[in-house]
Amino acid sequence: MFLSLKSFNLIKNMQLLGIDIGSSSVKTSIIDGATGECLASVFYPKKEMSIIAKETGWAEQKPEDWWENMKLALGDCLKEEKVDPQQIKAIGISYQMHGLVMVDKDQKVLRPSIIWCDSRATEIGAKAFDEIGGEKCLSSLLNSPGNFTASKLKWVKDNEPELFAQCDKIMLPGDYIAMRITGKATTTASGLSEGIFWDFQKNEVSKDVLNNYGFPESVIPEILDTFTNQGQITKEAAAELGISEEAVVAYRGGDQPNNALSLNVLKPGEVATTAGTSGVVYGVSGDVKYDPQSRVNTFAHVNHSAEENRLGVLLCINGTGILNSWMNSKVGGGKYSYPEMNELAAQVPIGSDGLTILPFGNGAERVLENKEVGAQIGNLAFNNHSQGHLFRAAQEGIVFSFKYGMDIMKEVGIETNVIRAGEANMFLSPIFRETLAGITGATIELYNTDGSVGAARGAGVGCGFYSSFEEAFKNLKVVKTITPDESKKAEYEVAYENWLKELELKIK
Repeated sequence: MFLSLKSFNLIKNMQLLGIDIGSSSVKTSIIDGATGECLASVFYPKKEMSIIAKETGWAEQKPEDWWENMKLALGDCLKEEKVDPQQIKAIGISYQMHGLVMVDKDQKVLRPSIIWCDSRATEIGAKAFDEIGGEKCLSSLLNSPGNFTASKLKWVKDNEPELFAQCDKIMLPGDYIAMRITGKATTTASGLSEGIFWDFQKNEVSKDVLNNYGFPESVIPEILDTFTNQGQITKEAAAELGISEEAVVAYRGGDQPNNALSLNVLKPGEVATTAGTSGVVYGVSGDVKYDPQSRVNTFAHVNHSAEENRLGVLLCINGTGILNSWMNSKVGGGKYSYPEMNELAAQVPIGSDGLTILPFGNGAERVLENKEVGAQIGNLAFNNHSQGHLFRAAQEGIVFSFKYGMDIMKEVGIETNVIRAGEANMFLSPIFRETLAGITGATIELYNTDGSVGAARGAGVGCGFYSSFEEAFKNLKVVKTITPDESKKAEYEVAYENWLKELELKIK
């Protein structure tokens, strides 16, 4: 039975499913549409998903693993007492950005997905930037083709031509999950913009990119609105997932635009932040602006339209939570919980007694103009520095990399006075929060939400159950506020200047 969008607005007890496809895990959440209450939330696997790295700088994952972990997480959610599988009528999907999934005419995956932190296509994107023309790229694409999805597809075309010849459609990770649910290969303009396929001047797929890379336009799936009925679940998928055959996919967005949506960051001047495996600062702008060096990147936000510009300016630091995790396993030997690491770090003064850490050990960094400088520990003194110093310097290094990028974001009009974030990952650390507030001067607002819950709310908007964003987010509440400690401002600034000197030595 097919439900029209108007029908969804009449359902009183609808439950909404949000799916968040990360590179570490897949999380599903089910919320009560009427109250906004999260009824169930589960992630899989319990240890991080494997990443295939056949060569230095490569990173691939099997799309089937995302699907299987999604099923496991959803299966556990459906066991919760308040969850009614037959009331799940709308599905929202959040996904790791910039990944490449290729399928043949039978919708079979041709190769593992080349994911966001894979840096093999950097030189391909730089060459296309020169050939298309820098000014044309920046004015039309708002970015260099860089190491994004289009350039990754070009790498496959050049290095695996037999696979490229079999390719019927290319997709982003969220498009793949939507295809598995609905049976249709589709995408969105927001998604295409993050792959650097979208021409903002002409409001269409970029002919310049397609022609330069030699791609037929037929590889691009049907383009749908971000918030709409994007396809009804197939009977086979409904049976496999154990939910209503009436469910529709009604929203999808890349993880960082979706994180901003989750925090109700939709208007110019609002800023969202995450600090999971990678770290991101994402500010919304109403103006079409770009960084000439593509150190920060501009994409279509989830509520962007031809009539009203809503662009997301994104700063990404690849080595964030992964550095903290490395410290836990390699320096701490796995003996400490993260709160225990924070306690040891708290015994060390601001600036870590001169110890500095550059957190750039997870591939090429766009904020450093796609240089792959690696991580670095500076000024280590064997007689003075302890595990606690390393734990604190790691967190300070991550924050200082944020500060470095946020200064670039100011150049494209993103002023950061208030930062919104979910109370999760690195934001669970008092040192991380206080250092970020202290060095930026911004107030930090933490919310009890995440990408999967935000995707569920997005689905409620997309299917028409919610009449507006205001209605969808009326129950979103601040759970913690961190204000800058002015008495420590000078200490943070000295520590940042010491860190910046080490970075400048590395990137010269």
